[in-house]
Amino acid sequence: MKPLTKNLWRGIRGSMGRFIAIILIIMLGVLTYVGVKATGPALKDSVNQTVTNLHLSDVQIMSTTGFTKQDVKTAEKVAGAKAEAVKFKYVTGGKDSYAIALYGYQHNLTENKLSLRSGHLPKNNHQIVLDYRAHSKYSYKLGQKIKFDKSAELKHRTYTVVGFVDSPSYVDNTERGSANVGDGSVKFFAEVPASQMNLSAATLLNVRFSKLQSRDTYSHSYKEAVSAKVKSLKKVFKTRGAERSKTLYNKNAGELTASQDKLTAAKNQLMAMGMTSKQATAQLKSEQSQLDTAKAKIKKATKTTYTWQTRSDLPGFTALGQSADRIAAIANVFPVFFFLVAALITFTTITRMVEEARAQIGTFKALGYSKMAIARNYLSYAFIAGMIGTIIGAFVGNISLPRLVLSLYQNCIPLIAVDKFQWSLFVISIIIALITTVGAAAIVVRSELKEKPSELMRPRSPKSAKRILMERIKPLWRRMNFNQKVSYRNLFRYKSRMFMTILGIAGGTALILTGFGIQNSIGASGSRQYSEIAKYQAVVRLNGSNSSQAVKVLKQDKQYKSQTAIDANVGNVSAHGHKVDDINIYAPSSKNQLKNFVKLISTDNGKNLSLKKSGVVLSEKMASQLKVKVGDTIRVKTTDNHTGTAKVTGITENFVGHYMYLSQSAYQKMFGTRAKTNTLLVRLSHQNQHQREKLANQLMKHGDTMGTSYTVDQQQTITTMSSSLSTVVLIFILLSGVLSFVVLYNLTNINVSERIRELSTIKVLGFYDKEVTMYIVRENIMLTVIGIIVGYGVGNALTAYILRQAATDQIIFPLTIHWVGYVVATALMVLFTVIVMLVTHRRLKHVDMVEALKSNE
Repeated sequence: MKPLTKNLWRGIRGSMGRFIAIILIIMLGVLTYVGVKATGPALKDSVNQTVTNLHLSDVQIMSTTGFTKQDVKTAEKVAGAKAEAVKFKYVTGGKDSYAIALYGYQHNLTENKLSLRSGHLPKNNHQIVLDYRAHSKYSYKLGQKIKFDKSAELKHRTYTVVGFVDSPSYVDNTERGSANVGDGSVKFFAEVPASQMNLSAATLLNVRFSKLQSRDTYSHSYKEAVSAKVKSLKKVFKTRGAERSKTLYNKNAGELTASQDKLTAAKNQLMAMGMTSKQATAQLKSEQSQLDTAKAKIKKATKTTYTWQTRSDLPGFTALGQSADRIAAIANVFPVFFFLVAALITFTTITRMVEEARAQIGTFKALGYSKMAIARNYLSYAFIAGMIGTIIGAFVGNISLPRLVLSLYQNCIPLIAVDKFQWSLFVISIIIALITTVGAAAIVVRSELKEKPSELMRPRSPKSAKRILMERIKPLWRRMNFNQKVSYRNLFRYKSRMFMTILGIAGGTALILTGFGIQNSIGASGSRQYSEIAKYQAVVRLNGSNSSQAVKVLKQDKQYKSQTAIDANVGNVSAHGHKVDDINIYAPSSKNQLKNFVKLISTDNGKNLSLKKSGVVLSEKMASQLKVKVGDTIRVKTTDNHTGTAKVTGITENFVGHYMYLSQSAYQKMFGTRAKTNTLLVRLSHQNQHQREKLANQLMKHGDTMGTSYTVDQQQTITTMSSSLSTVVLIFILLSGVLSFVVLYNLTNINVSERIRELSTIKVLGFYDKEVTMYIVRENIMLTVIGIIVGYGVGNALTAYILRQAATDQIIFPLTIHWVGYVVATALMVLFTVIVMLVTHRRLKHVDMVEALKSNE
């Protein structure tokens, strides 16, 4: 083995602590960068694999008149389509007449396969399988009986639960959609043998395209391809719908046709006989009118209309993709900042390592070794440390973090874990790691090799002392003791060390604070929306414009406080070439009452806004997307095809959803028609889940309403969104804490190594062990305090930037960091400082003063 190679391995063994520290810092940086960046794609890949294995349909079609074998053939006329007809309806049943999505089970179906959690699938007509959510949330057990209401119109009312299942149609465990029965909110789905459902035909048609299954279900290309397929399906079903309606009409209107023939014959007979009796004519007209009414009813009942939906419309499917996007957005910032902090500290460590080897470099140079040979020795040291850290970090990060997040992700059905190795991230990590290790070594070695061997073999001259600014403030300086003066002088004497330590501590504090800030801010969007902005607790949708029955039911409820009537509509708004869909348009019957239900706060000056006789108030996110300000004109189109233009009179704070508020007169000016009451905003005192469901049921049965939604459910959705990131945030905090400790320990070690002669000198002069330790620790304490304070500012700025990146089309995440985040970040930094202080004290107690002070001449 060549002398330089021996020296390399000897150097690694001799500075094993530093070598491991470099590996650890690089490993943590790469692990966080690769692991977190891989988590978003892994979540989407796992969803894709799961829905592909369970054959989730691409398009679901519902019909008012059902589907036959002919409809299946019609759907399969579209290239690549495979269709299956299924019996489906919303029913009520269970402990509290829950709204249940009921499907007809057929063992030979190949689409939307069930995934069995426990038990078995139905084997006879008295068995049923339930959604696993019925077990986890509503406490149903195997062997238990479930009884359906009479309105379900099943062949039996009671069935035995024999299994719990998951379905790819319901990937998100937090929601099951809405229904027109019960309280309007589906609690879980169930599957009973299809023969048990008294339906003359299937009501749901699932369509799947095999060529689309290789695409990412959340990608733009997939959505475009599905949209094209839906257009093709609509085209073939346009004529099929007319045929189906005609067939059903002829089948049901057979008796009416015979009656019509008799009536026509009677008319003809009267005319032939020349009879014009008023009584006979009136009777014939009456019979014809009754016959026409009966025909109209049958025509209406047999008219075929279709409802179309894709995977994006399935309950929670889009939300799951947005969760993955949020993780990816966070991963574009947080781990990058983390990696940069790690890289900067590594750069400093490598730089210090090479500078300490000045004498060795001078010796090799004096012995005649070439500059390249000498440089290779230190570059190899940096390369080995960098590569080991990168390889371990990349593989552990790519394999562990995505799988850990997926295993702890409780908001969706069990996914088939897919974590493809991210080679692009691995390459980027290698490049950054080698720049901070080999690059740092190359820069310093090149600088050192320019000097002569005799100069290199002498220690570098210490920096000359200078008066610092604090010395010029004499009243302050005179009140300091000797140790304090020394500490301040040393801090400003070694400015690069001071800034690097502050940066390391500030970076660690900021990263920990950001972890808490992300979770707090996402949760705050829901809590602030439904406590500061929306003062109502329920939204009741009326069947017509008469609210008397609904108000009567509400007043019978003990938790009822007050209500106000509004015209609520949905539409889109466009301006400056931009367009925002799915906006909620609220026109209150009384604009003075609205302030008790919705707080409109100007984003410009924080003052309360009022609705004017003309013009509209827009929510903040919508105004931002449209790029409009107060005074600009917007164009509005509602779902019932009312269009109009209006000026923006105000922009209000809003965190969730898009809202447009306008007075009754402004509504009439914009749309040319009067607003009609169709919705009630209701204020209620605190209710539990049972009370909410009971009130919604009563309103549906006796209040002439279409459904009731509660803000607490919407807030729970936001809370769930926040909790879905808990695992990722916890990983951020833990890794940030480890990085902070390693950084602080490493920088303190560098500090002690650089000043070992100085510390040995004061020890010889009679300083006690504790005083020698405090000589170093006192500086660390001051730098830690400064670093923590700087970290607070950096943490807030970093959190704000990440929140802007993670914001969705409908949600604004307000910057919110609770006091717990500040306490934990500060406590961890203080704890790390204490641990480093104890380790440093133990090391300084055993310093060999003679060895440290001997001359190198």
